[in-house]
Amino acid sequence: MNIPSNLTDFLYWIKERTEKLWSVDDENCPKGFYSAKWQGLSEEQIHQVERKYEVSFTPEHREFLKILHAIDKKEIVEYEDEGEMIAEECTFFYNWLENEAEIISHIRFIYKSIWNDVNSVNHVWLKSWGLKPKSLERKKEVFDEWFSKLPQLLPVRNSSCVVNSKNLKWNPVVSISGSDVIIVGWDFRTYLLYELREHLDIYINVFDEEDQMFYPELIDEVQKIFNENYKYDEAKDIPYLKEMILYWSSGWSGFGLNYYPDNARIHPIVKTYIAEEEK
Repeated sequence: MNIPSNLTDFLYWIKERTEKLWSVDDENCPKGFYSAKWQGLSEEQIHQVERKYEVSFTPEHREFLKILHAIDKKEIVEYEDEGEMIAEECTFFYNWLENEAEIISHIRFIYKSIWNDVNSVNHVWLKSWGLKPKSLERKKEVFDEWFSKLPQLLPVRNSSCVVNSKNLKWNPVVSISGSDVIIVGWDFRTYLLYELREHLDIYINVFDEEDQMFYPELIDEVQKIFNENYKYDEAKDIPYLKEMILYWSSGWSGFGLNYYPDNARIHPIVKTYIAEEEK
């Protein structure tokens, strides 16, 4: 398949491959995507967005915005509600010119969802925060100080955000749902291969002898890219957020680490640190 390693070439490869798939109204075209086109931003539009939202996009993110950015269609998501099938139009990738309310809502949700996991749902408390206070007010002070130090997290699609820091060797994209923070890719190339996997024709059907049926598997070239991207590298860091990712055992693999021994057959998701509380 020869997936380009150069980011610019790769983004144009994504554009060509997805738009070709979307150009044919058949079973391979996901619902809502027929005839969809990417809507890249001009340099001036990117500058306008940066001024409006008081952000400064990383070079990788800027290149993505120039070539891809968002599409001119809505994704159709179907789900069942009380026995009735519901079809809902949803934003695919956020459009920085049109989806202001969604983008701001997502940015605010990041704070609210993590705080909710600290305050109630999972009672998360990081080791670096010290002794866990009884006072809700003090808990919030500690949390707010930590949150204020996080690098900017800029929405891309659904729960996925770009870690917007020009001081990092890697440019990760993370998925955030409360304290459950997962590395979706350590660069835009890997992230987009994952996020657009259903739109790129990168699966092959492999026959399972035991089940006597075919299952889709990623082609070797893509799987190799994923494997390489998630290898351990001491330079892989996300200031302050890394500790939250490693708080749950499910986050370790994103850094090329194993919480459980290699021979462990079951990998339950558990807290990797239990805080001592004030008496």
